[in-house]
Amino acid sequence: MDTNYKKTDEEWKKELSPDQYHILREKGTERPFTGKYTMHFEKGVYKCAACGYELFNDAHKFESHCGWPSFDAELGLGDRIKKIKDMTFGMARTEIVCARCGGHLGHIFDDGPTDTGERYCVNSLSIDFEPKGG
Repeated sequence: MDTNYKKTDEEWKKELSPDQYHILREKGTERPFTGKYTMHFEKGVYKCAACGYELFNDAHKFESHCGWPSFDAELGLGDRIKKIKDMTFGMARTEIVCARCGGHLGHIFDDGPTDTGERYCVNSLSIDFEPKGG
């Protein structure tokens, strides 16, 4: 995590909405099929909603029918997203967090339909979108 983006809980609470704070800082999850980016397929870049770090682009996005935005790869060279073993709720999963600020994004699974075989399952509230050319 970039120390320039290390903030106190109070600082994060001032910058994020209560729902974003719950997801990004308390590792919450939005209900499936409720996020604004679930069926969003415009050209552009998806960024961390907490710090603005560019994480995915439209070429990585696909419809997985899982209820959350899904991507098959991250931007960069595997350095944008940190992967952490997650054993909560009696399941073995891999949590994904923003490598710059540590914000919880969702989880990654190895059931993706593209050549990468990966499905980054992301909460809409943990990302923002910047349209291409915008």
